[in-house]
Amino acid sequence: MTDATALGLAIKAGGVDPSALASAVCDAMRDRAGLGAVVTLFDEDAIREAITEARAKGGPFAGVPMLAKDLGAPAAGLRQGVGSEALRTRLPPADRQSEGHLMRRFRAGGLAPVGLSTVPEFGFALSAEPPGKPVARNPFDTGKTPGGSSGGAAAAVAGGIVAIAHATDAAGSIRVPASACGLWGLKPSRGAEAAGPVFANHLMGIASEGVLARSLRDVATAFELTRVTRAEAPLPDGPRVGLAISDRCGAAEAEAARRVADLLRAAGCEIVEIEAPDALGRKVHALIGQILSVALATGLDALGVPDAEISPLAAANRARGRGLSGTEVFAMTNRAAELSDATRRALFTGCDVVLAPILSGPPPPVGHFPTDHTDIDAHLAKMEAMAPGAALANLAGLPALAMPAGMADGLPRGVQLIGPSHSDRALLSLAARIAADLPAIPYPFAIAGMPA
Repeated sequence: MTDATALGLAIKAGGVDPSALASAVCDAMRDRAGLGAVVTLFDEDAIREAITEARAKGGPFAGVPMLAKDLGAPAAGLRQGVGSEALRTRLPPADRQSEGHLMRRFRAGGLAPVGLSTVPEFGFALSAEPPGKPVARNPFDTGKTPGGSSGGAAAAVAGGIVAIAHATDAAGSIRVPASACGLWGLKPSRGAEAAGPVFANHLMGIASEGVLARSLRDVATAFELTRVTRAEAPLPDGPRVGLAISDRCGAAEAEAARRVADLLRAAGCEIVEIEAPDALGRKVHALIGQILSVALATGLDALGVPDAEISPLAAANRARGRGLSGTEVFAMTNRAAELSDATRRALFTGCDVVLAPILSGPPPPVGHFPTDHTDIDAHLAKMEAMAPGAALANLAGLPALAMPAGMADGLPRGVQLIGPSHSDRALLSLAARIAADLPAIPYPFAIAGMPA
């Protein structure tokens, strides 16, 4: 298997030299610059030093280079901009004291953050096309988006620039790029993984952080490095899996989900078809849209960013957030509790786990989420239509595991397993029963520095 774990083992065994690995990453970045996956990369000497330091830490990855995301847990020496040069010029780079606890856990496990992956402006799209900067493109078809907001991370991993990359998920932003690029990714349960010391990406509890990778074992290992809770919700040995396929999903997505359901049935699960909670998903998505607008207004106002330095869409969204009163925001917290309870009842009444497609169809073309307009509702509607129900797991704090489920028309297709809160490890174990039987994904590029 060629993944971050295999690369780490090769580094430990002395089969990969830090200097050669640093050169390979830089060469891959130059050769695949057209993917637009990386917004900032250390120079070759700094990458070599980071790999050497990480190798000395040992751990399961022992020197594997990774990309941090341009939003979320900050990494030392990298200046985040959250997809906006207005923020990049105002936010200082983190140092080892101020970097995210998640990054510290990654480093302790032998990962070496060496750059930042591309994100959309303020993370507000299921693509990764920051205004005025190179846009992230899908390595399987560069006319298509790799998804978002962790689109640069997905493009970098599927494109072989790095073997593993940091990702975040507030409304599907780990799972959508995973599906678009044939990768694995876990949106952890709320509170399951290390957070802080700055909670700017907490977003009223809807956001989680993790990684995108080419293998389940990479994702599972990264979760073990970062998890902080010892509370674990088990699943039955033969769980009842609810197969939920939205009417809006295309034939290839439905077929991929049914193919995975057949594998789970053969692995001892009971499969029952359930109604996809589309109406509930729309309500949840609308509430999360409000949360994002309040967060945007709060952050931009605190930094004194003028509207002239951001896109028309972001300015309109900021105004929407400013327009919500304190009592309205407080009411949103009650609404979140009500919808979270409704989500748990809709998903797990009669089921232990839910299996569903992630996307309604193939990833859309680059440019599908423009920011040169002010129609926030239309933008949100496009996001919801692309990934129906993706926000349910975010609002309710549930773990959701994205897995590649084959190819159709030259593009990957993905599905997700959603479990009760803190069933993360049980979901990973369930997926491990069928991982070897899933269709192989023909990644267009080998991982940089991986021994032949």
